[in-house]
Amino acid sequence: MSVLIKGGRIVTAADDVVGDVFVEDEQITLIGSSLDVFADRVIDARGKYVLPGCIDPHTHLDMPFGGTVTVDDVTSGHTAAAFGGTTCHVDFCIQSPGQSFGDALAAWHAKRDGKAIIDNGYHIAVTDLVDGGTLEELASLPEQGVTSYKLFMAYKGALMVDDETLFKTMEVAAKTGALVMVHAENGDAIDVLVKQALAAGNTAPHFHALTRPPELEGEATNRAIQLAHVAGCPLYVVHVSCEDAVHPIARAREKGWDVWGETCTQYFFVDFTFLERPDFEGAKYVYTPPPRAKANQDILWNAVRTDVLSAISTDHCAFLWDGQKSMGREDFSKIPNGGPGLEDRLRMIHHFGVGAGRISLNRMVELLATNPAKLFGLYPRKGTIAVGADADIVIFDPAKRTTITAASQHSKSDYNLYEGTEVVGDVEATLVRGTVVAEDGKLRVEPGFGQYVARAKFGEQLRPVATA
Repeated sequence: MSVLIKGGRIVTAADDVVGDVFVEDEQITLIGSSLDVFADRVIDARGKYVLPGCIDPHTHLDMPFGGTVTVDDVTSGHTAAAFGGTTCHVDFCIQSPGQSFGDALAAWHAKRDGKAIIDNGYHIAVTDLVDGGTLEELASLPEQGVTSYKLFMAYKGALMVDDETLFKTMEVAAKTGALVMVHAENGDAIDVLVKQALAAGNTAPHFHALTRPPELEGEATNRAIQLAHVAGCPLYVVHVSCEDAVHPIARAREKGWDVWGETCTQYFFVDFTFLERPDFEGAKYVYTPPPRAKANQDILWNAVRTDVLSAISTDHCAFLWDGQKSMGREDFSKIPNGGPGLEDRLRMIHHFGVGAGRISLNRMVELLATNPAKLFGLYPRKGTIAVGADADIVIFDPAKRTTITAASQHSKSDYNLYEGTEVVGDVEATLVRGTVVAEDGKLRVEPGFGQYVARAKFGEQLRPVATA
């Protein structure tokens, strides 16, 4: 099916022009002014933004964690993503103890088979190089399109790896063209603080943050940067939440080191005081790293504006407040860590970033689409509007007023981090490879439409798929 998008304001990371976009065979084939071509469908985009589909490089769908499983499976997570203008994401495949990387990836593919709405790839989370995967197997993954290795420096006794595992993985990445991602917190010190808090009878949700102080995020961030520099591999620090972690990333980037960082939508809007809300409502905001003191929010806005931080993700890891988060009602350490947000990123960053003058429209596209595509081997097939690129396109109405509520979201979570927030600007339609997948509040495709994307190695480009 061919589609002609007429008269919209086409915004990429570099350009901002009014024009038409013509789509056929899943790709963008023409961009121009007043295009005179036949199309099976014409979309009038006058007065609207025509944006590249957003890419979320950090999500957790159908993931076991903390004695339960995230409430959004691939279909519900993808539906939320589509209505929020996200057309592709990279999810975390978590290696279980004793499991090979190949078996882990097969298990994650089984979770998405027949359920995908949008496109996606996978990061591999390395948790076991002793009884499970091997360095040799890890080295083979980039040739299979899995080009990023994730390691947890936190969650002792569960996902956390030691520095030896971290460094050996970094050495492999340096040779294979993979990007190393780290969850940077000092898990050993946190484990001590958590045990001390519980022994003292401090069980409420806000102790989640008090036992994970920002200094421990800063220490681990700096440690990972130094290890990556010695190993000679590129490093990407996920979900940066505070000034303590921003500073070592800034220093590394000033030196020209191959270090990048992301933050997440929630860190701009949720602060420590949310954890102190009564009647266990604070548990809604238990995610890791935790909400920080409000002063960090301006620091993060400045960091994304100046490219100290290069991407904004969601770390969508949704649980039910009633039934899952409540597992930790008497012990904050048993509250499943994570929050929803896959649907809200674009409209929150547009309203409070672009609308408030904190970042430009081009920079928003760069943070939400182009940089994630470049960093994670999806560019230029995805992350921009260009001839030959996949026709992943968002028609965005910059004047539409919307109130964000759990009642209207598409995630299965029973709460929303931004409940009651009114924003100006919302998604009107989302296209994945030229097909409208979400429009007018309705999902337009069946589960199974979304495709798996094998990603290019770090620093290389993902070429368009040849069409017949």
